[in-house]
Amino acid sequence: MSKKAFVKSYGCQMNVYDSERMADALAGSGYAKSSDAEDADVIVLNTCHIREKATEKIYSELGRYKSLKAANPDLRIVVAGCVAQAEGEEIVRRQPMVDVVVGPQAYHRLPNLIARSTEDGRQVDTDFPAESKFDKLPRGPVAKRTSPTAFLTVQEGCDKFCTFCVVPYTRGAESSRPVAGVRDEAERLVARGVCEITLLGQNVNAYHGVGPDGGEWPLARLMAELAKIDGLKRIRYTTSHPNDMTDDLIEAHGTCAKLMPYLHLPVQSGSDKILKRMNRRYSASEYLRTVERIRAARPDILLSSDFIVGFPEESDSDFEATMDIVREVGFSQAYSFRYSARPGTPASERPQIDSDVSAERLQRLQELLKSQQRLAQDAMVGRNLSVLFERSGRRSGQLAGKSEYLHAVHAECGTDMMGKICRVRIARSEPNSLTGELVRVQGT
Repeated sequence: MSKKAFVKSYGCQMNVYDSERMADALAGSGYAKSSDAEDADVIVLNTCHIREKATEKIYSELGRYKSLKAANPDLRIVVAGCVAQAEGEEIVRRQPMVDVVVGPQAYHRLPNLIARSTEDGRQVDTDFPAESKFDKLPRGPVAKRTSPTAFLTVQEGCDKFCTFCVVPYTRGAESSRPVAGVRDEAERLVARGVCEITLLGQNVNAYHGVGPDGGEWPLARLMAELAKIDGLKRIRYTTSHPNDMTDDLIEAHGTCAKLMPYLHLPVQSGSDKILKRMNRRYSASEYLRTVERIRAARPDILLSSDFIVGFPEESDSDFEATMDIVREVGFSQAYSFRYSARPGTPASERPQIDSDVSAERLQRLQELLKSQQRLAQDAMVGRNLSVLFERSGRRSGQLAGKSEYLHAVHAECGTDMMGKICRVRIARSEPNSLTGELVRVQGT
């Protein structure tokens, strides 16, 4: 009987990608993927450390598996990812049932760590190894994927040191994968049925991977190279830093046909004072100028963003500046949060805003952002959009997918359209999606 591994992912798309690679690494050691923790020989919790109380949530989650461990002492419990990197030995001390703690830069060693834990006891590996984990992971056989979309990590780490963020401490310094390795993985994904790839990085537009010519390639040049792959229909990238929106990258939004007209560009605040306190290294006016240039290159592009409210020392006027920048840009989607102090970050040591004040500000901001999201969706009614169908829809006979603008779209069509890009005429705008009618398969 083959061994089974259950991998649960928390947090961002990069964690989803990392979880898939850990599953691949375990598959190379004979572990089949399991969707049920109770049926597994290995349980991997791939953790995120960005949000408040992330560590405590993991300990709570571990508590759910105590009975499984008691019933099966051979069960291996693994804590991976950013909480593992931040907490290290403390996880083992607080929760002795954990067999392996592995950071996000060392997960290629996971099969060996699991094997060693059965012989030598608990294993903790939170090093930043010199060798690239991407070079050490098994490639595996070419097998058809269940989804026509995939994430592909091209850049990791961060050198920006925003005062609210733990990423530089858990993911390390900025590093980029070589172009050849990225292209090779993209080609393998396309061979397995993927036609849309989202390039990932903590600061993906800071990409500077070594190209075949020996020089450093920026993200725009990497995307131009990937666009040459037959069968790859769509390219996206996330998450970007405003300071790394270079001229060639902005130009690519107007010249690269496979680059979709949607960009996530976090601003965090509209107040220059708060942006300085956050160490974002741009002003509100500089952000607006960047948006202006992007829209000049691709007039139909839709923008999304991130916002933090209640940051230390944020006054009423600082918050109103955030509301002003939201009104001026007009975002199709956004993620907004109350500031939560992350231990060890500079902002955590500053005087904190009253929680009731930050809660009220967040509510006001989210109401404005929700109204903008509704306007962006309503503007699609009557238009023909290109939809890549990925899954079954809400109702029988429906499929669901994403438009070029990343809107969720439902339409009545047969399952033979799964994995294909179709033209859909949008008839209705729902609270969080669009509904339309199939016009034709793209290219016919």
